[in-house]
Amino acid sequence: MRSPLLALVIVLGLLAPLPAAAQAGGKVHRIGFVSMRSGPEDNPHLDAFRQGLRDLGYLEGRDVTLEVRYALGNQRKLPDLVAEMIRLKVEIIVTQSGVAALAAKKATQTIPIVMVSSGDAVKQGLVASLARPGGNVTGLTMISPDLSRKRLEVLREMVPKLSKVGVLWCGPGEPLGESEWEETQAAARVLRVQPASLPVRGTPDPTGAFASAAQQRLEAIIVLDCARLHSRAAQIVDLAMAKRLPALYPYSIYPEAGGLMSYGPDLRDGARRAAIYVDKILKGAKPADLPVEQPTKFELIVNLKTAKALSLTVPQSVLVRADRVID
Repeated sequence: MRSPLLALVIVLGLLAPLPAAAQAGGKVHRIGFVSMRSGPEDNPHLDAFRQGLRDLGYLEGRDVTLEVRYALGNQRKLPDLVAEMIRLKVEIIVTQSGVAALAAKKATQTIPIVMVSSGDAVKQGLVASLARPGGNVTGLTMISPDLSRKRLEVLREMVPKLSKVGVLWCGPGEPLGESEWEETQAAARVLRVQPASLPVRGTPDPTGAFASAAQQRLEAIIVLDCARLHSRAAQIVDLAMAKRLPALYPYSIYPEAGGLMSYGPDLRDGARRAAIYVDKILKGAKPADLPVEQPTKFELIVNLKTAKALSLTVPQSVLVRADRVID
């Protein structure tokens, strides 16, 4: 026979409120995440996206399920990854590059697509305009008007006598690459530096481009935003060091891998902001009505160990502006 105290405990347990997810009906939203990168170990921005969801009250397993797929630096894998997302019936496809967003847009005009990052989303044909996207794609673009000039200015501060700079990029045929190459050429004319094109066409392997840089006796390298190159960040850094070429990179993954320095949008901040788009869409907003945002936070990162290895003295003007210094 149960005691009165045990009976009271059982009754109170039955009357206790259910978890929030159960009270709301227990729906778990399935979100797809497609990246050009080589895997989780190469993707700190996915962690930032997850943190952005947590900050908005979403818990994985309770409120959302993330289906994460990697193209391993191979653009040709993207259509299959997107097709898998469609078969999984995800509610939103989150993409981690402009080329991934393009692959998603070609595959579906109904599933909302949120860009964690992209190049020039208008020139790439992803949206009609930043203010009025007009379709099923929205999110963030990483293009800022004066970015190319600022990168070249920072590199010249590091290498004051710079006269010939190599520009490593995806090559003709890609709207983002062509736009950045044109902007870099314009900046070089103003700063009286001669730019040399080092295109990497159809393959992420940059070995040939660095061989060309050596033949042309270039004095430094700027790496433009090219999704298929980012998966080779460590290799690119190694090649630059082997050729003893000071290099300025677009994102933090390069100095973190031993590169000299980077200047560009803070992708972790962008990933957190992408979670806000996902939240709004899950609550009923339409991508067509959500303006595409440009970067608001930029970061300059300098690797002092690499500078020393290249026999470079980092100017105080660069150090005081650096958001992070890697010893």
